[in-house]
Amino acid sequence: MFDFKDQRVIVTGGTRGIGAGITRAFLAAGAHVTATYTSNAAAAEAFRAECDVGERLALAAFDVSDVDAVDAFYAGLSAPPQVLVNNAGIRKDQIVGMLPAADWRRVMEVNLDGTFYMSKGAVKAMSRQRYGRIVNITSPSGELGFPGQANYAASKAGQVAMARSLAKEVARRNITVNCVSPGFIDTELLADLSEEHKKGFLGMVPMQRFGTPGEVAHAVLFLASKEASYITGSTVHVTGGI
Repeated sequence: MFDFKDQRVIVTGGTRGIGAGITRAFLAAGAHVTATYTSNAAAAEAFRAECDVGERLALAAFDVSDVDAVDAFYAGLSAPPQVLVNNAGIRKDQIVGMLPAADWRRVMEVNLDGTFYMSKGAVKAMSRQRYGRIVNITSPSGELGFPGQANYAASKAGQVAMARSLAKEVARRNITVNCVSPGFIDTELLADLSEEHKKGFLGMVPMQRFGTPGEVAHAVLFLASKEASYITGSTVHVTGGI
């Protein structure tokens, strides 16, 4: 649907789950993609071999919550990106009364601080070329506040608020900043749940099915395209109606 030939795209957490679906979609649209991951090199290399697109897919291993590692990543790029997808994220679920402070901090560091560090580096590069697209992968949890996810919900709500502010800061440079909020998506995260939990989640979805990574990726590609030039500071919900 969209042509990303000769565009350079960064997808954080881009080798597994929703991130892998987004990476595949950009590759299918002709882009050169750098997919980041934190530590599982074997899985990342297997993903690259599966994609089989040669040099159009590069891998980068670093922690998005480490500002020095993020700065080093951007310094090592051979060309500036046109698109950044902030997909990397973690969950450490627990009710607030039992939530360790370390788990609160870690979720905020990866999900929110990581989005800030990656966006800051991208904005600097995109401003020089006066073009760019930033898309944050958020969650309905940031709006609905699911029990046991206070840290995750706060980090995702923060991503949306940051996108709205950043969108206003960079609009004159032809850079858009938007969010995609996926609901229950059929990835390995759902595969690890019991059938009882799956039925409970499915009952929350008006469309009565889980989404696919490809359906999330289609929304991301639209917001990252040149055709979406007048959409910024917005959130697209890919939730089946939640």
